[in-house]
Amino acid sequence: MAKAGVIQMNSGADIEENFAILTAAMETLRIQGATLAVAPENALLFADQADYQLVAEQPGSGIWQQRIAALCRRLDMALVLGSFPLRCGDRLTTSAIYVDADGNQQALYHKLHLFDVDIPDDPASYHESATYQAGDTTAVVDSPVGALGLSICYDLRFPALYQSLRAQGAQVLTVSAAFTEVTGRAHWETLLRARAIETQCWVLAAAQCGQHTKQRTTWGHSMVISPWGEVLAQLNGETGVICTEIDHSVTDVLRKRMPVSAHSRFQVTLNNKSNR
Repeated sequence: MAKAGVIQMNSGADIEENFAILTAAMETLRIQGATLAVAPENALLFADQADYQLVAEQPGSGIWQQRIAALCRRLDMALVLGSFPLRCGDRLTTSAIYVDADGNQQALYHKLHLFDVDIPDDPASYHESATYQAGDTTAVVDSPVGALGLSICYDLRFPALYQSLRAQGAQVLTVSAAFTEVTGRAHWETLLRARAIETQCWVLAAAQCGQHTKQRTTWGHSMVISPWGEVLAQLNGETGVICTEIDHSVTDVLRKRMPVSAHSRFQVTLNNKSNR
């Protein structure tokens, strides 16, 4: 069995400080035996549109992608960098980047569902499409803990995405997030457990937590969930890490005894991209 790590952060506008915190968290997880780490959304930069425009890089190149690659090589550890601004043409995407233990970028996932909502929060309105363009493909990639299906934050509310990832062979779903305090308190755990149960996949959910600015507080509560929907480990509102063994014999037995995927009468038709 392989071990996976989940990182909970309180990222801000200082990218060097965020990188140092991410580095320390990965070093801790490596000591605990993890071969894969999952970082939250906006792990290296949690700021505003102007800051994202300033640090955005071309896919596969740029100083921050190089530094992440070097970190993975040094620790001999794979990483899902929850999201980072990438420049695609004249627009930005917010993208999950999977880097293997050799420092090779094996998969990119551009967030499909942008958070354009009005909710009872402060601020009450969020409009990600003012900064980013949505992606149009899914991503499944092999990792030391099994086939990963990548997703980001608001994606969690759209079960068809996860059904598509399962259909492509995903065994583990990664959810890198920065759920607001209001939406997180109401829906975070419920949605995560539902996605695990529906797909019979492990879920590694890495979240931002705490106060970021006067107007932005995130819920935290990063967790690891089994394919049966059990919360096996979680953090609360504090920064930190979780390290958990991923046992695919649990998945195999469950899928054999309850073959929900084979029983489904619906076919998901999304643009699929497998990096396996």
